[in-house]
Amino acid sequence: MAVVERKLGVEEELLLVNPETYELDAVSHRVVAAHGEHKTEAGKAARRDGPDDLEQELFLQQLETASAPCKDLGELETEVRRCRQAASEAAVASGVLVVASGTPVLGRPNLVVTPNSRYERIVHEFGEIGRQGVVCGMHVHVDVQSDDEAVAVLDRIRGWLPVLLAVSANSPYWHSRDSGYASWRSQVWKRWPSAGPSEPFGDPAGYRMAAAELIEIGAAFDLGMLYFDARLAESYPTIEIRVADVCTEVNDAVLLAALCRGLVDTVAGEWDDGGPVPEFRTDLLRAAHWQAGRYGMSHLLLDPADRRTKPAREVLEGLVAHIRPALESYGDVEYVHTAVERLLAGGSGAGRQRAVRSARGNLQAVVADLAERTHTTST
Repeated sequence: MAVVERKLGVEEELLLVNPETYELDAVSHRVVAAHGEHKTEAGKAARRDGPDDLEQELFLQQLETASAPCKDLGELETEVRRCRQAASEAAVASGVLVVASGTPVLGRPNLVVTPNSRYERIVHEFGEIGRQGVVCGMHVHVDVQSDDEAVAVLDRIRGWLPVLLAVSANSPYWHSRDSGYASWRSQVWKRWPSAGPSEPFGDPAGYRMAAAELIEIGAAFDLGMLYFDARLAESYPTIEIRVADVCTEVNDAVLLAALCRGLVDTVAGEWDDGGPVPEFRTDLLRAAHWQAGRYGMSHLLLDPADRRTKPAREVLEGLVAHIRPALESYGDVEYVHTAVERLLAGGSGAGRQRAVRSARGNLQAVVADLAERTHTTST
C-alpha cells in the first residue's frame, strides 16, 4: 500500500457540435439545463465530494465535466465514463453532440461568450487571446498533504510536464486547417500571459507572491486565471496538472491521471528525503513544451534525466521507470503498462485524427469519428 493515499480526479473540457454540419454550436446553457432537469427527475442530489457533473466554460460552444475524487484507476475510469455519458445524454437532448478534441476541427465559428460577468471581462480585457480561447484541456487533480508539499511538487515536476503533453496530444486541426502540430491547443493556450511553465516557487510564500504579482499587473484577474501548467487548486487540497489536451479515449485519460499521480507521489518523496529541486531553465522548458506540442509521441522529446533529446518512446518509458515504485504502491503498474503499449502501438489522438482524414478524405469524417468515440467510450 502507498504510505500516502492520494486520491485523484479529472476535469475534461468538451466541444459541442451540430450533428449535421459538425461545426460548433453555442448551446451549453441548454445542455447544462437538460442535465439539471434529468437529475431532478431522477431524484439525484448533487455530489457532496466534488463539483457538479457538468459546467459551462468560457464559450457557449464548450462544456466541462468533473469526476468525483477516486482512490484507484478502475474507479476513475468508471467516473470518467459516467461524466461523459451524462454530457452525451444532455447534449443529445439539446440537439448536439459532445466531442473530446483539443481544438475545433471545422469552420471559423461565431463564438459566443457565456453570459457571465467574469467571462465577459476576460474576453474584453484580453482581446484576441480571449476570443480564440475555444480550446479544450484535461486537468488532473492529485491529493497533497500540505501547501509546503504542494509547492515542493510543483517545483520538481516541471521537467516531466512536456512528456505528459506529448502523451495527450489530440489537436492537429484548427478551424478547417491542419496546424502542423500534434497539439495546437498547447500553442494557443500559451498566449495567455499567466500560462505555461513557471519558475520554481521555493515555498508557499513564494507561490503566493508570484500569484499576487501577476494579478497586480493585470496578467490574471484572480487565482482562477493562473494558467500555469501545474498549480495549487483553489477549492481542494490538490495539485492541478493542466498541461494535457483532452483525450478522446477514456483509457488515455486514465493513463495520464495515473502518470500524474505517480509523478506527484515520487517527487513528494524526493522532497521529503531532502532531495534538491532539479535545475531547469524556463527557456529550455518552453522549448521542450514546443517540441512536445509539435510532434507529440511521433518524434523526439527532451529527457529530463539528462537534458538530451531521445525517441519519445524511450522518454515515456523512462518516466514510467522513474515513478514505478509509486505505481506499484497504488496497484497501477499493469494498467499503465497496457495503456502505454496500446498508445505506442496505435498512436496518439492527433495521429488518429489525421489517419481518419487521410482515409475518408474530409474533416467532417474526423469530427464524426471523434463524436462517435467520445460517446461510445461513455457507455
